[in-house]
Amino acid sequence: MLPANGSSSHEASVTDTRPLARIDKEVATPAQAVAGIGPGATVLIGGFGDAGVPFHLLQALADLGVGDLTIVANNAGTGDDGVAALIRAGLVRRVICSYPRSRGSVWFERRHQEGSLELEVVPQGTLTERIRAAGAGIPAFFTPTAADTALGEGKERRVFGGRACVLEEALSGDVALIRARRADRWGNLTYHAVGRNYGPTMASAARLTVVEVSEPVVEIGDIDPEVVVTPGVYVDRVVFVGTEN
Repeated sequence: MLPANGSSSHEASVTDTRPLARIDKEVATPAQAVAGIGPGATVLIGGFGDAGVPFHLLQALADLGVGDLTIVANNAGTGDDGVAALIRAGLVRRVICSYPRSRGSVWFERRHQEGSLELEVVPQGTLTERIRAAGAGIPAFFTPTAADTALGEGKERRVFGGRACVLEEALSGDVALIRARRADRWGNLTYHAVGRNYGPTMASAARLTVVEVSEPVVEIGDIDPEVVVTPGVYVDRVVFVGTEN
């Protein structure tokens, strides 16, 4: 008589003694970490101001030179580094963000005025919830934010409890580039203070999640499971880059 799983009783009693493959998600360089990102990708980029911005990964992506990118971030970059490096190089077709203009956002302003850069402005809370929804498998949600404003024009509108709401769709990415403080070789992550910001939600909402960390990658068990913020199941590549920005 076969067991419920359809195998014979002899097969079911055999122990597989083959060694388990060692999972190690660490790569040696930022260039290796961003390898394979192609033209036209939607890239979720962590950071709030300069806190938690994966500057090393963004520079590696700029060096890779792939274009026609859609960037999803809190802002459109300042100075010449980070998101601004991608915009400066002409690699970005569209930016989805909450704060496109800030002190030093020279390259965004220049490319947008030239007409080479599209912009979608999303209220900050709505932006992070759209990303979180993608990671949770929620296709869309209603929110009162932006209802009856220019940002809500063209969106489905309904009234709940006497309050107007608009429909917002989940926002996923082909790639997420984020920064964390610590990682083990399985990709379990912890963050430093406000550097956490968009990291956990973006990691869950992308098909490929790449992380730069400020401390050397450690072995399994060296990070207390109780303090892990982003489980390694959401992480594909980790690269050690050094101290906090």
